[in-house]
Amino acid sequence: MNKLYHYWFSPSSRAVRVMLCEQNIDFEMILELPWVRRHDFLVLNPAATVPVMVTDDGLALCGSYAIREYLDEKGSEPSLLGQTPEERAEVRRLIDWFDVKFNEEVTTLIIAEKVMKRFLKLGVPEASNIRCAAINLKQHLKYIEYLAERRNWLGGDKISHADIAAAAHLSCIDYLGDVPWDDFVGARDWYARIKSRPSFRPLLKDLIAGLPPVAHYKNLDF
Repeated sequence: MNKLYHYWFSPSSRAVRVMLCEQNIDFEMILELPWVRRHDFLVLNPAATVPVMVTDDGLALCGSYAIREYLDEKGSEPSLLGQTPEERAEVRRLIDWFDVKFNEEVTTLIIAEKVMKRFLKLGVPEASNIRCAAINLKQHLKYIEYLAERRNWLGGDKISHADIAAAAHLSCIDYLGDVPWDDFVGARDWYARIKSRPSFRPLLKDLIAGLPPVAHYKNLDF
């Protein structure tokens, strides 16, 4: 069986989990704490980052981009990158938006301050970083609303890696209760749609010892 090395608060790990479920690919999850830098894990991925997927035939695929493109080129169905060059270009643009821009401006700031500092005993959270992330998050939610108002899904007519990438990041932030959903109803409605998909529901069952999710996290209707 395929093996997926993941970490709970890694949006890329979460995105791959959803993607594999959407494409009905069986896999076993293995929790990996990247900062531990286990020797056996470094053999698979010298960068010591997750996700890493080891296929049935022993091929180690490191990072969500490599996993995503590999499965697409192998012909996994349904396609989550789009059918035409134009569709695929737009989906890839939005993947980059969320995995790079959103990650730098929101996810990394909040997870570093509220999660990593706590578990690694690196001191108290820096309030200025959390405030900055909150301001940035509102701008991203406005953009999600803009896209959701004009398309069936963020990247076009069908659900795609763009939706999965965005929802993976938001699910990490939402676990901590930091998404102002009531102020962005359009974004909330879009998130509820992907949140209710069978592929996404396993994420809502994640429970991190010592850090329970907010009450609405598991609620498909908020």
